[in-house]
Amino acid sequence: MEEKKLDLKSIIGFILIFGILVYMMYMNQPTPEELEAQAKQEQVEAEQKAETPEDVLVTTANDFSAATVTDSTQLVALNNKLGAFAYSSTLPSATNKETLVENGVLALKFSNKGGYLSEVKLVPFVDYDSIPIYLVKENNTAFNISFNTSDNRNLNTQDLFFEPTVTKNGENTVVSMKLKVSPTQFLEYRYELIPNDYMVNFTIRSQGLSSIVNGTQKINLDWKLKTFRHDKSISYENRYTRLTYKHEEDKIDKLSPSGDDEETLEDVSWLSYRQHFFSSILVSDKPLKNVEITSKNLVLDEEIDTISTKIFTTKIPLELQAGEFNQPLKFYFGPTDNNTLKKYDIGLEDSIPFGWGLFGWINRFLFVPLFSFLSGFLPYGIAIVVMTVLIKLLLSFVQYKQFLSQAKLKIIKPELDAIKEKYKDNKMKIQQETMALQTKAGASPLSGCLPALIQLPVFYALFQFFPSAFDLRQKSFLWADDLSSYDVVADLPFHIPFYGDHVSLFPILASIAIFFYMKMTTGQQMASQPTQEGMPDMQKMMKYMIYFSPLMMLFFFNNYASGLSLYYFISNVISIGIMLVIKNFILDEDKIHAKIQISKAKPKKKQGKFAKKMAEMMEEAEKQKQSKNKK
Repeated sequence: MEEKKLDLKSIIGFILIFGILVYMMYMNQPTPEELEAQAKQEQVEAEQKAETPEDVLVTTANDFSAATVTDSTQLVALNNKLGAFAYSSTLPSATNKETLVENGVLALKFSNKGGYLSEVKLVPFVDYDSIPIYLVKENNTAFNISFNTSDNRNLNTQDLFFEPTVTKNGENTVVSMKLKVSPTQFLEYRYELIPNDYMVNFTIRSQGLSSIVNGTQKINLDWKLKTFRHDKSISYENRYTRLTYKHEEDKIDKLSPSGDDEETLEDVSWLSYRQHFFSSILVSDKPLKNVEITSKNLVLDEEIDTISTKIFTTKIPLELQAGEFNQPLKFYFGPTDNNTLKKYDIGLEDSIPFGWGLFGWINRFLFVPLFSFLSGFLPYGIAIVVMTVLIKLLLSFVQYKQFLSQAKLKIIKPELDAIKEKYKDNKMKIQQETMALQTKAGASPLSGCLPALIQLPVFYALFQFFPSAFDLRQKSFLWADDLSSYDVVADLPFHIPFYGDHVSLFPILASIAIFFYMKMTTGQQMASQPTQEGMPDMQKMMKYMIYFSPLMMLFFFNNYASGLSLYYFISNVISIGIMLVIKNFILDEDKIHAKIQISKAKPKKKQGKFAKKMAEMMEEAEKQKQSKNKK
């Protein structure tokens, strides 16, 4: 092997490189002026540090963790800021890590910092865009206890680090988040998850803090939630996103669904942050004595505000027991479904907006069981059609009574006009004779109005039922892919105020059906009305209503649940059919006329006390009127 030797050229190259390096080092060395300035700066910083007392060091719990607390200066600053609770920031758990636990229907994340639920995912459900339903995510919530210590420090649990442990209690999963003062002294958030259950047992308890936490000053639990959009129409979802609560044993009340609102409550059993079809509910085993709640509307313009609907807040004063925390609570994170909520047997189903009073009773005891039964063996769209048919058949006698009354009034209309002409100078006499004729003929206008009033509770109850029916969510029928939301047959390239940026077909069909139904009923009503002054204006108004009502339906229901529009379409089609059957096959005007004549020929019945009193009052009023006219 030949031995390698350095030649002259290589030696010269090394010398040049060395010379260049030496020159660069010489050129980059600080000048005497720079060295002097640097020395002065170091001296100033040292003097400032010496003059700054330790108790005013600008630090927070966020500045410290087990990885950063390494020297005595930081430990002193931490102790000055947090006192006894500085211990929790020196533990290995003092990081922003999260603990994930699932029970089949819930996927929950617990944050070490604050010890609260930082993420709540409902495993079985997705939103309108097939994205998983999250009730809590991306810092849309705050859960904090603010308290004072015995050495006059004001602390917030949301700024402090908890130590997590996950254990099993039989089949249940227990997540313990402990804010430690020492290995045996702590504030604990204890969560217990039951398999496949939306209810999470939650307890706030402490051990060994009686001498550390100042129980003579206010201790507040604050729970805040910024609700996410989950439905296709944010304005429609926002209409049914509402803070509902049960208080004073059995009272159910709500904050405003549209504007900002606040209340101070007593003896609260539960608070529901309802997000239309999903809810976050705080339940207390014992009524909470004093609670402050607020609701802020975030959807001011549905074209701009498209992510969140409302902000709900709750403030609960906590009382120590023998100097310790002991507050048993529960969290429900799940669907706003009647059957699901009812099984807990604490009245959570009352948070569903089925309507107040009679309307709520009709929904709970008639429509909810009926629809559950029908949808158990029929497709949901067909179940709506069948339920509509059953309801209309049940109310067909009401429609028959209404139509019969109008037919009688139409038959005696010539005689009513004759009475008006005969006593045209005596309005009181006209009223008396008209009432007498209508009574004999059994054709009082009230007999037509009362049946119509009977239908109103049913109408309003169904108006509340369909938007609240969780079973309709994401169930398709014909061209509608979700009966709980609007159907779309065409997208518009622009937004029409009060209408939207799409065209829904079911509201169009419902509007057409309403138009023909009103045309039939209004024509019958106008034909039965007696001729009198001012009637042309009344007829014009009734004709306008024929066009105005369907138009209002078209605009108002374009963003409503397609299941509701389907119901109104089928309902009005059936009503038209019932009217045609009654008119052409059941009612015979000749027979009705003959019966009226027989009734008129019968001896006049003795007036009842009430009727007699009314007649006397009318006569007295007419005499007083005539007396005034003579003067």
